[in-house]
Amino acid sequence: MSLNPPIFLKETEENNSKFVEIQHSQTTSIAAEDPLQNLRLASQEVLQKAQQSGRSKCLKCGGSRMFYCYTCYVPVENVPIEQMPLVKLPLKIDIIKHPNETDGKSTAIHAKLLAPDFVNIYTYPCIPEYEEKDHEVALVFPGPKSVSIKDISFHLQKRIQNVRDKNDDPDRPSIKRKKTEEQDLNDKCQDATLKKIIFIDSTWNQTNKIFTDERLQGLLQVELKTRKTCFWRHQKGKPDTFLSTIEAIYYFLVDYHTDILKEKYQGQYDNLLFFYSFMYQLIKNAKCSGDKETRKLTH
Repeated sequence: MSLNPPIFLKETEENNSKFVEIQHSQTTSIAAEDPLQNLRLASQEVLQKAQQSGRSKCLKCGGSRMFYCYTCYVPVENVPIEQMPLVKLPLKIDIIKHPNETDGKSTAIHAKLLAPDFVNIYTYPCIPEYEEKDHEVALVFPGPKSVSIKDISFHLQKRIQNVRDKNDDPDRPSIKRKKTEEQDLNDKCQDATLKKIIFIDSTWNQTNKIFTDERLQGLLQVELKTRKTCFWRHQKGKPDTFLSTIEAIYYFLVDYHTDILKEKYQGQYDNLLFFYSFMYQLIKNAKCSGDKETRKLTH
């Protein structure tokens, strides 16, 4: 008896293999076309209804807005807050917004709406003082001195060690420190955990003014992994790796979750893209159908 399988079985196996390859290729292609399709999001029915009914009133300032008020950082009347997801974050986020950044076009507001207990937005030149907390705060900004997310804890620990070495310098005059100062130093040495991350919300051409501010100098700089943006207001002449603010926040948290917290990512922060993904799909559909009214959202 021949030990070789029948010819038709070989053909079946080859066909199945080709089918798997084609299916994988199609899946990869679809994912490339719609990178937001696999998010674990809350129901967006409330946004669908709001989009159909049109602009609504802000219950704080009375302004007419779509989905949310970008001045008051609250959803409008036809988007009940109890129907919006709330996202719990592992650390605090400060967003420094350029004064020339148009409020209605900023995606930073999405983070404040969806994680209000963890996110604060400041309009430059208003910046909190970070000098005494530079061992627990970092700034997301690319550059030669930037470190990767996985190396954040190591570099924060080095900062703490530098403070300890400075205070243990035998050449320093022996001055009795206050008890509170000693306690502050001990606290720093025990905790090298990142507690706050800062993002700059502006066009790339405007970032330098904020980045070079002395209040941000000396902070640990963190650079994100390279990813492509889905933003419909892509900056002209800039590469597609320039992310919108909400994308940068989202991707930072995803990488922080896996690289620092060492936990499997299971969509914990996907709802930060609740508004973003809906508007992305809305505009994508509008471009395909030629719907001029919906396309106004891009301008």
